[in-house]
Amino acid sequence: MTLSPRSVLLALTMLSGASAVMVHPANATTSDSAEVAALRREMAEMRREMSVMRSELRTQAPSAAKAAHGRHVAARHTAPNYNSAPEQGIAFNQPAKVSYHASGDGRPVSDRGIVSSWEDFKRASADTEVVQVGGMKIGFPGGRPTIQSEDGKYAFSIGLAFHEDFGGFMGVSGAGTQAKSSQKFNSFTSNARRLRVPMTFRYKDWVANVTPDFGAGNNDGTVGLYEGNLNYAGLRNTILTVGYFQPRVTEEDAESSNDFEMMERPGITDMVRSIAAGDARFSIGGMHYEKRWWVGAYFTGQQFGGRNASGYYGGDGNINDSQTGGLVRAAGRPVATKDWDVHLGISAISAFKPSNGTHGRSFSLSQRPEVNLGESSMLSTGTITNVAQVWAAGPEFAMRWKRFVLKGEYYHVGVTRGHETLGGQAMHSLNFDGWYVAANYTLFGKARAYNIKEGAFAAPGVPESQEFNPAHGTWGALEISGRYSEADLNSRVNSADGIRGGRQQVWSGGLNWYPNRHFRVMVDFNHFTDAHTSLTIARHGNSLAARVQAAF
Repeated sequence: MTLSPRSVLLALTMLSGASAVMVHPANATTSDSAEVAALRREMAEMRREMSVMRSELRTQAPSAAKAAHGRHVAARHTAPNYNSAPEQGIAFNQPAKVSYHASGDGRPVSDRGIVSSWEDFKRASADTEVVQVGGMKIGFPGGRPTIQSEDGKYAFSIGLAFHEDFGGFMGVSGAGTQAKSSQKFNSFTSNARRLRVPMTFRYKDWVANVTPDFGAGNNDGTVGLYEGNLNYAGLRNTILTVGYFQPRVTEEDAESSNDFEMMERPGITDMVRSIAAGDARFSIGGMHYEKRWWVGAYFTGQQFGGRNASGYYGGDGNINDSQTGGLVRAAGRPVATKDWDVHLGISAISAFKPSNGTHGRSFSLSQRPEVNLGESSMLSTGTITNVAQVWAAGPEFAMRWKRFVLKGEYYHVGVTRGHETLGGQAMHSLNFDGWYVAANYTLFGKARAYNIKEGAFAAPGVPESQEFNPAHGTWGALEISGRYSEADLNSRVNSADGIRGGRQQVWSGGLNWYPNRHFRVMVDFNHFTDAHTSLTIARHGNSLAARVQAAF
């Protein structure tokens, strides 16, 4: 315990008085002994020493009081510091505010549960505005609302991927067996394309994601699951996953839907991922990334609800042997400079054993004209029976030069038939293919950039200083996109075991405006054609659609 000079002075004074009482002659006997005389001399010496000490303390006391007064005055003019540890019970600790844009560039949040190592999570949390309540911290690491324990070991995040589409079709033609009256091409309608609520539960490097989806792809009105998985992220730049998940295959599929250049993926990549990947696919596997390369591999099974006839993703209530499959994707980044990025990759996917259900071991591929507003699928193989295996493989290419991004992919799809015969003859394998090329240019705002954690390009960024604010002359980010895609589902069309699924071509153009990192407005125009190898039944048409997006 530290005593002030005033306290020491008072104690010495009391001790001096006590010693005086003890040695006063009135308190001594008439026959003073030599010992009492010696004690009297000792006490007298102590009184002299204490007198000197009192004089010194009287000199120091005004200086100490003046210093204490100075500290009190300075405290009145110094901002309070709330950065110390919280008191027991409920307390509020509000550190100096640091915008989460400070070290970031304001790109949209992912459309799924965010999985990262505990160290990465703590780094992201350190660069965010935090309010502390008791032993809990509330903040927005990466732009997603998060509650975590003070040491970051426990955390819960909740996000939003809201995509509301609206628009319609114009000039859709039909002929022959494809009568216009049988088509579903609304002149104006709307669709809740995605209404996902990602929920992430963390304990250190262990992460669980559960993401319900209140949208329904092409026709809203049902509720399903986008993902439900467990992840371990304790290994360097590596994530291991088990559960219902969207394993990444193709460059387009690797991107978050919040980052898409156009409202929908190209038809060929959408069909490729449906073979053994896609949303809510049971998966066991992992991915690893570095600055210059990315690799991922997964064993996969059925989609969520695959054995339910009314499943969210479609299903078959008569399945007695579910599908098994797998995929691998590898991507490299041989050029990575301030102005240039070059991406080279390859994706391969296979349904080793298609499910065995109502039509035996069967499979089907179909695609809409790259719009999801409840329209009909013009491109479809129908149900292909006697299927032993379905596979697809192809290369990826993309490049960025400053604000300009160019990318394209090609995929070949093969269907191997089983041992059943047709007219006494073995059934032949089927072969389909498709490709696309897309270009994008950022007119203003931070241009698209390479995302090493996905092995793909991310959307433009809007730093806080550039958010839409006409009063300050800032307008967010704006980009323009164009794409041509082709998918051919015709194979052996002149044979009894052939498929006439059609050949679809889509020309697309669009504008995307980002007022800030959390919101986006998209407008797309598509012109599409479809021909089932005969010009007499060719169809064509146009669509104009828009999307409003919120991402947290």
